Amino acid sequence: MRSLLPVLVLIAIPAAQADEWPAPQIHEVFSHSRAYFVRIIPGKSFGDTYGFSGASKGPYATAEFYRLEKDRSYRLAATATLLNPVAPIEFFVTDGGILITLDNWHNMGYGKVVAFYSPEGKPIRTYALSDLFTKSEIDAFDHSVSSIWWRKSAGSYIRQGEESFNVTVNDQGASLIFEVSGAYQYCETREKQFRCRTANVARRWSGYREPVGAR
Repeated sequence: MRSLLPVLVLIAIPAAQADEWPAPQIHEVFSHSRAYFVRIIPGKSFGDTYGFSGASKGPYATAEFYRLEKDRSYRLAATATLLNPVAPIEFFVTDGGILITLDNWHNMGYGKVVAFYSPEGKPIRTYALSDLFTKSEIDAFDHSVSSIWWRKSAGSYIRQGEESFNVTVNDQGASLIFEVSGAYQYCETREKQFRCRTANVARRWSGYREPVGAR
C-alpha cells in the first residue's frame, strides 16, 4: 500500500485537549504524478467557526486547481469556494485532479469533516461527523473546547490505485475508506475479524468485506 507522497498539513494538529492553533496560511498540494496541484487560500469567516460567535464573517476558503500542460507548465483550470470558513486542516489531490479536504481550522470534528471536489471545483460528496458515526460513538471521542478528536493526525492518505482514500480513526486500526465518488466503509477489527460496515447497511455489521479500492 502506497501512501500519498505530497501530503501537506495546513496546520499542526494540537494535542487532544489543546486549543492553540497556528494561523492558517496559503499552501499547495500536488498529486502523486504531479499532473495536478491545488492551492488553498484561507478564508476570513471566523464568525462561522464553532466557538467564535460574534467574530467577523467574510469569504470562505478558496481553492485554485492547476493542471500540467504539454509544455510542462501549469495552467489554472478552475477556482472554487470551499465549504471551510477559514481552511481545511489537511487536503489531498488525486492523479485525476480530485480534491479531498479534512476538517476545519480550529474545529476538528465540526462542520464538513470530509469533502470531495471535482477537478472543476464542484462538490462531489461531503460528510459531517454525524453522517459517519452514531451519537454514542461521537460522544466517546476525546473532546476539547474547540474540537472533537475523531481521527489520528497521521494515517490519512490516498490509497494505491488512486481510487480510494483512507482515514485512520484510532490506534486499534479502525479506518474510514472512501471511494473518490464519496461512498465509504468503516472498517475495524472486531471479534478477531476484520469487518466493515457501509452507509447502506444502517450501521449493521456485514462481516468481512474487502475494503473498497483494495486492488
